[in-house]
Amino acid sequence: MLLDEVWRYPVKSMLGEQLAEAEVTAQGLAGDRRYALVDRLTGGVASAKQPRLWRSLLGLTAEHVDGSVRVRLPGGAAVSLDDPVAGQRLSAHLGRQVHVSSDPQGTREVDRAEPDEVLAHGVEAAVPSPSFVLGQEVPGPSFLDLAPLHLISTATLDHLGVPAARYRPNLVVRTPAGTPPYTEDAWIGSTLAIGDVVLRVVLPTPRCAVPVLAHGALPADPRALRQLVAEHAIDVPGQGVLPVAGVYATVQRAGRIAVGMPVR
Repeated sequence: MLLDEVWRYPVKSMLGEQLAEAEVTAQGLAGDRRYALVDRLTGGVASAKQPRLWRSLLGLTAEHVDGSVRVRLPGGAAVSLDDPVAGQRLSAHLGRQVHVSSDPQGTREVDRAEPDEVLAHGVEAAVPSPSFVLGQEVPGPSFLDLAPLHLISTATLDHLGVPAARYRPNLVVRTPAGTPPYTEDAWIGSTLAIGDVVLRVVLPTPRCAVPVLAHGALPADPRALRQLVAEHAIDVPGQGVLPVAGVYATVQRAGRIAVGMPVR
């Protein structure tokens, strides 16, 4: 197996940046989910997991530029998160009052709309949306969903016919021809080595409503979730039976990774 793609998302729920190489720390890729937007009305973290309110975040692209994070808006305008009025500019674009946070200790609650309810009733519907605490498998406060890294295989992506961007992985692992889909399930409980970096695969990745939403130029596509609901809903420890694609991993040894490295 080979490391095929590396993705980093500097701002939670925004589109990210594809990298040729990256530094892996105990908390994941350096700079991943470094920021989040916080809803001034509710105090919760803005996340496209609640598509009725926040699906437009997936029309914004966040990237590291010259040591800071810049958000590109549709049409080409850009907002530096170092700018004191960044929150005001993003609020105006989103139509909802937010502020920019780089401190996960203050707010770590996210509402997650039930994905089957979103499929049944649409992204505009008010559906059950239980909240959860971010970063429960990450050492220290984090805006990451659960664990430091999210991996998915080309075998699974090719089977689903869905680009990696919809599932927002950090690492895409190229598997040999003929590898069955959902091969990542067999990695759970194992260690993976990429160069000097060692990962421990801990859980399957449950899918929320995010994959079905428009992602930048990618239009909405309900198939990205419906196929998983139909053929790969499995038990996720502590969360119940959910549609799954990919796995979460913790970091046992940090280091640098690059596209093309063997995954063992």
